[in-house]
Amino acid sequence: MASSLQKIEGDESVLLRVTHSNLTTFNPDIRFSLQLTVEAVKDKLWRKCGTSVNSMHLELYDDTRNKIADLSDNSKLLGFYSPFDGFRLHIIDLDPASVTSGGWLEDTSLVEKYEISEEAYNKRGDTFRKYREKLTSQVPSTVEAKTPDTNMEDLWANIKVGSRCEVEPGGKRGVVKFIGQAEPLGPGFWVGVQYDEPLGKHDGMVKGVRYFQCPPSHGGIVRPDKVKVGDYPERDPFEEDEI
Repeated sequence: MASSLQKIEGDESVLLRVTHSNLTTFNPDIRFSLQLTVEAVKDKLWRKCGTSVNSMHLELYDDTRNKIADLSDNSKLLGFYSPFDGFRLHIIDLDPASVTSGGWLEDTSLVEKYEISEEAYNKRGDTFRKYREKLTSQVPSTVEAKTPDTNMEDLWANIKVGSRCEVEPGGKRGVVKFIGQAEPLGPGFWVGVQYDEPLGKHDGMVKGVRYFQCPPSHGGIVRPDKVKVGDYPERDPFEEDEI
């Protein structure tokens, strides 16, 4: 007992593997302070997986898959349960209508794809192609004026919904949630991003228009040239504090 109390008072942290009852591909290693209450741990996990604090039940397993405890008392500190690096924290989502249920957060085949024929696309007046043609016709003799728009189209074509990305300035990482026009923000195409941390300005709704869904303060909408897609894993917020 004395060693457990010493751990809690020492402001130490522990690296736990996190799994989820509804998300088969959700298994990150996340570092937690032992001074966090169970409720604070749930709040941190809500920002990672989408399961609300009130609908979340936590189970702690050791590195041999033996169940250690149910973290059912929100007021207790994580250190009370004496977890060690490599232990597993399992999330059980108790809400049958949760955003994590049904598999649509992981299986993109469940998402209805919008397709449009080339003929129908050419008839529309609000496309990037028409926007570029309009700018080109206004400055037909200036090659320099056309180049940025061409580059912007190339950038936009390489960005896909669901891609991991990094946004400048600031190197903010997240997931692409929206690609398209956002007239209230200005002409041209925009990219909506759900940041891993609360570094955004909204929850996917801007000026009364819902472009995508994400937790509060996790959403951002930027120009395609500010977005780099690729292998940008979620950062560990404690990694810079480790020695």
